[in-house]
Amino acid sequence: MILLTGYKGFIGSNFYNKVKRTQNVISIEKEECFEFLSDFNSWSEITLVIHQGAISNTRETDWKKLEHFNINFSITLFNKIRKYKIPIRYASSASVYGNSFPKTEPLNKYAKSKLLLDNWVLENIDKFYNIQGLRYFNVYGDHENHKISLGQASPISKFIYDSKNLNKIKIFKGSENIFRDFIFVEDVVELAINNSRDSGVYDLGSCSTYSFEDVAKLVQKKFGGEVETIDFPKDLKDSYQFHTESTDLWEGFTFTKIEEYLSRII
Repeated sequence: MILLTGYKGFIGSNFYNKVKRTQNVISIEKEECFEFLSDFNSWSEITLVIHQGAISNTRETDWKKLEHFNINFSITLFNKIRKYKIPIRYASSASVYGNSFPKTEPLNKYAKSKLLLDNWVLENIDKFYNIQGLRYFNVYGDHENHKISLGQASPISKFIYDSKNLNKIKIFKGSENIFRDFIFVEDVVELAINNSRDSGVYDLGSCSTYSFEDVAKLVQKKFGGEVETIDFPKDLKDSYQFHTESTDLWEGFTFTKIEEYLSRII
């Protein structure tokens, strides 16, 4: 039986759709997390914990909220289950690097919360049977549409939506110099569940990049529409990553390219 937190979110829902086909799943959301921990007593039946439940809004400024859900609940959950020797896979983020890769230098409070949890895990790693923090790079794919209105969707999904519905794709001026390591959500799910690495905190990306302009042109080629450049938002200038690229090779695994993903979409 698998325990999955954050099953209603973008990445969490993809985990849920994958694991429910072959295994029983206990799924919870962050709003019920502490109550669940106080009431649940069947830890011996859990074979894997997939912890996706967290505040994922990179523009969240309420530190107490971030600390409560992203750090305190995660630590409470991990401490609760470590004596049962249950493998753990939890969502971290490449946002911890800011623009200083490979050094960690978070540019916002969300990224800071992820880094603090990673640091706690690394400090306590010998206490766990197998725990992996996965620093997702820029994840895209199915079940992301609800994030578009919140301004939190990947550029790929946002550009597809705008091309189809508005016949226009807006990109920031200078987008030819903004690079991202994009990783398909199904690749994230597959590698998180099916890898044999030891405990640790790992980067999870494709080890390749596309510029935002590249992505816009690929989407335009597939769905049409005009590509329009707009001014870069002043409020993002000091908290924006301009280049992300994993260097952590997952040997033997072939990552999905954006072109391949777009070819599947009608």
